[in-house]
Amino acid sequence: MNEILIEQLSLLPAYFKGHLTLTFIALILGILISIPLGIWAAQSSLVKRPLLTTVSIIQTFPSVAILALVVAMLGGRIGLLPAIIALVLYSMLPIVRNTVTGLETVADDVVEAARGIGMSSRQILTQIRIPLALPVIIAGIRTAAVWTVGLATLSTLVGATSFGNYIFTGLQTRNLVAVTVGSVAAALMAVVLDNIIGGIQWLVENRTEIADTARYKRNRTAVVSALAVTGIFSAYSLLPEPEVDYVVGGKGYTEQYIIAGVVEAALQDAGFNTEQRLGMGTEVVFQATANNTVDVYLEYSGTVWANRMSREDNPGREAVMLSVSQFISDEYGMQNLARLGFQNLYALAMRRDRAEAMGISSINDLLPVAEDLIAAGDLEFFGRPEWVRLREAYGIDFDEKLTFDTSLMYTAVAEGQVDVISAYTTDGRVAEFDLLLLEDPLNALPPYDGFLAVSEEAMNDPLFVETLSALENKITSDVMREANRLVDVEGKSVTEAVAYIRDVISSL
Repeated sequence: MNEILIEQLSLLPAYFKGHLTLTFIALILGILISIPLGIWAAQSSLVKRPLLTTVSIIQTFPSVAILALVVAMLGGRIGLLPAIIALVLYSMLPIVRNTVTGLETVADDVVEAARGIGMSSRQILTQIRIPLALPVIIAGIRTAAVWTVGLATLSTLVGATSFGNYIFTGLQTRNLVAVTVGSVAAALMAVVLDNIIGGIQWLVENRTEIADTARYKRNRTAVVSALAVTGIFSAYSLLPEPEVDYVVGGKGYTEQYIIAGVVEAALQDAGFNTEQRLGMGTEVVFQATANNTVDVYLEYSGTVWANRMSREDNPGREAVMLSVSQFISDEYGMQNLARLGFQNLYALAMRRDRAEAMGISSINDLLPVAEDLIAAGDLEFFGRPEWVRLREAYGIDFDEKLTFDTSLMYTAVAEGQVDVISAYTTDGRVAEFDLLLLEDPLNALPPYDGFLAVSEEAMNDPLFVETLSALENKITSDVMREANRLVDVEGKSVTEAVAYIRDVISSL
């Protein structure tokens, strides 16, 4: 446990820097955009309703959907920019609403008195209404700050480093230490920011009543000191990092983390400075590699065949692999640099004892009972062409189709909460939970050979190409399954699984 904790804490500076950068930039931009809009809305009834309606609608969108939409609008660009845009959009509602509310609650007689002594509308706004509304406006900023810190953890999904790296990696690898460290770190950052902004709010509220008292001066000193420390950390977070030669990408599950680690280790051995961006969705990481934001990641032939090429037939492993390689090269400039040697097929799976009791060994055997069964898939499966093809080829559907995080999906079938799941054939949990992979006699599901998809720019570096080409056919399905099992079943770290694969390769 101590070793695992030490390993996670060693990642804290990088994740802290990433999370603080996201929060700081998004919150500042949110304030700079939202307060002027709120002032405008408070002065114009034509602007007020449409503006408040718009920011309220944005808030109702699921945060993951906002991130996906922003990435799509930016042409597949990942990293800080889409994350910051999404966080700014989410920070606007409390700031805009509190700005409008604060300005509208300034007493009319105060405004009339100011107008009576000859103050202009601009002077009334800047010297009367805004100062009186400031405590309410700051309260909105306080709420936005806490929201921003929490939502920034989702930025990991679009390739931006944050405390979400702890949480998503920990959930997928069943590493509760990583999840705890990430959650506690995010909570502490939110509490600290909330208290600092709350201190500013208290100073503003009491500036005319107890400004000369020792208590006010003591609190002012504390707030100024806290702001100074925050400023130092913020400056640290904005310092440029060492230039990265190559970015290793990955999707959000154990096998992707392991192969990303193997690839990164190989590149670092060759003298390259690398960075990992993991936990991304299939579409996000593909587009990022196509536009050279990510340089290399583990892809599967069947994913491109079904999702990108919209092919429903299954001409066999070699034909699919050849067509996929040609397609990504012609359409996106990407290359299949190394076919690693293993397949990670989708397969329907049941608990062995339940399948045997029902006399089920293939998907055909499911047909008479499927309408009474509950099926579970990963976050993508029931929206993928593979499921559509499976459903149409066999004429099969289930009573309920539930979507789970991968790690929870296996637990659900093992505990009998669901009957059937969309398992992965290289997943170590298949054997651990004694699951039976159902035969696919119609070959409805395509082959899924793992290969390294590489960006067009990275292919121009001969040393990069030579280094990763050495991984060709070096990782068998058995080796990959064992590496996954070390993490998902035995609770080993991804680093240990990477070391296992590297030891196997070095022994060849």
